[in-house]
Amino acid sequence: MGKIQEKSSNIHSSQGLEPAWLARWPEALRLWGMFLRLPEPVFCRDRGQEAEQGLAGSFAAIRLSDHRIILSPRTIEDLGLRGLPLEILGHEIGHHVLCPADLADMGRMLARMRRMLPTAESAAPMVGNLYTDLLINDRLFRQQGLRMDYVYQAMENDGSDPLWRFYLRIYEILWGLEKGSLAKGGISSEMEGDAQLGNRVVRNFARDWVRGSGRFAALCLPYLLESMKQGKQVYGRLMDAAKPGPGEELPGGLAGIDPDELEDSVHPAEEGDGRGRAPDRTGTARNTGGNFREPFEYGELLKAMGINLSEAETASRYYRERAVPHLVPFPTREVKCRTEPMPEGLDVWDAGQPLDGINWLESSIRSPVIVPGLTALETRYGTDSGFEKEREPVDLDLYVDSSGSMPNPRIQLSYLALAGAIIALSALRAGSRVQATLWSGARQFKTTNGFTADEKSIMAVITDHIGGCTAFPLHILRDTYQDRPPAARRVHILHISDEGIDTIYANDEKNGRGPDIAAMALEKAGGGGSMVLNLWQRDWRKNKGLAFAEGQGWRIYPVKTWEELLAFARDFVQRQYVREKV
Repeated sequence: MGKIQEKSSNIHSSQGLEPAWLARWPEALRLWGMFLRLPEPVFCRDRGQEAEQGLAGSFAAIRLSDHRIILSPRTIEDLGLRGLPLEILGHEIGHHVLCPADLADMGRMLARMRRMLPTAESAAPMVGNLYTDLLINDRLFRQQGLRMDYVYQAMENDGSDPLWRFYLRIYEILWGLEKGSLAKGGISSEMEGDAQLGNRVVRNFARDWVRGSGRFAALCLPYLLESMKQGKQVYGRLMDAAKPGPGEELPGGLAGIDPDELEDSVHPAEEGDGRGRAPDRTGTARNTGGNFREPFEYGELLKAMGINLSEAETASRYYRERAVPHLVPFPTREVKCRTEPMPEGLDVWDAGQPLDGINWLESSIRSPVIVPGLTALETRYGTDSGFEKEREPVDLDLYVDSSGSMPNPRIQLSYLALAGAIIALSALRAGSRVQATLWSGARQFKTTNGFTADEKSIMAVITDHIGGCTAFPLHILRDTYQDRPPAARRVHILHISDEGIDTIYANDEKNGRGPDIAAMALEKAGGGGSMVLNLWQRDWRKNKGLAFAEGQGWRIYPVKTWEELLAFARDFVQRQYVREKV
């Protein structure tokens, strides 16, 4: 292997490094493919630029948000790595090509690792970085003959960090290096066995690395906990930043749990050779909610990926992802036949009228000299009924109960929010407008303040939480319809609640009668009204308020569990409009 090169005599000067490394950039790209294209690296000239580019605690990184490689010539010089451009550049390119390659696979990897790092879930990004570095470096060392071991020899290492010692021992086994050449300090028999298992994970899952990620995290856990107990931290020794960098690119599919995610959350020692020990799984994430994560788990995963969104935005994106597979065409109604323009004759075109209105062919036929007001002509159009009928979408007025008995959509799965999202997004897809109102107690509500096609504002309302008392916001129902013109588009009013919906028949703040307001709204909406309610009693008509609502014209759809709302949402449009051909 030879000795690592001596540090530059002027270790704080990186003069000449940038052009020298840029000259090797095409060669570094060819390590991974003849036709690979990436933008040239960014060379940070001082600590301020390093912080601005997100290169904290590292000398090289690739941002997965824009696939840009960031380098710190200052730190590269300090470590004596100036002569290893292919090793470092090739490694960072490997993150783009091999793993994690994109944020979607990064998220899938971190989800598995978080399951296998109970009490240390926040370390998943760092452990993920260690794991992907192993895979990339092994490929470059074995297939390209690069001196990846030199890089680790150059890093500060006194052997006191158990996790780092264990990690470097895996490299020694992978590459057939002399024991102690990288991993300083004593190697216990237990650590030796785990490092052998780590070697096996890298070998067996080199082409299916996401599936091996949970296994690797399980091997790291005891050493990670010991390092944390000693106050050690390996972040500063990594070849990459622990996060993908700034940006809010959000891949789809992360709300769902991969079919093999739980199956692959296993310690390698449990897979056949009997060495090692089973991990303590106390505190690991549970597979609640079927094949999907809970909203809080989804939010924690995004944070681990370095995607910083507000709680509201995270919830909106979670429920949108859950809703999209269930979207259905929203109902429309036929109106009078669409009119089509029909030419009826010619008129004289005069100055001051639109220039594109001139019929140049007819004008030149009448006279070779075109004079406005005399020989310039324009076509006169009338209208004629076409054969296709226009279809007018029915708007949606959605009221979702958010009183104290309802789940918080931002923490656990709320079928009220999911059903509301499915129906609202279906409406928007068909060109309908939606007014969404979340309500709880008196003066406790959130609304879009009218009908809108702005998905973001609608989802922000549906996925929020109030958690107060129960009092329907009659003033919103009243103000929406009391002055609604007869020619306005039809609206279907939909309530998602439980027995608390009967507060719709209380008086409003002006002492107006609830029954009168509800009847007026139902009539002026013109598109019908539905109440899907979580009701426990067998005969819900014994509830005088609900029996009265049915008599008023509201369609009551009882569900015994909130989970039934999902089926209701899927069938709602078909049952309410298509089958009845409204």
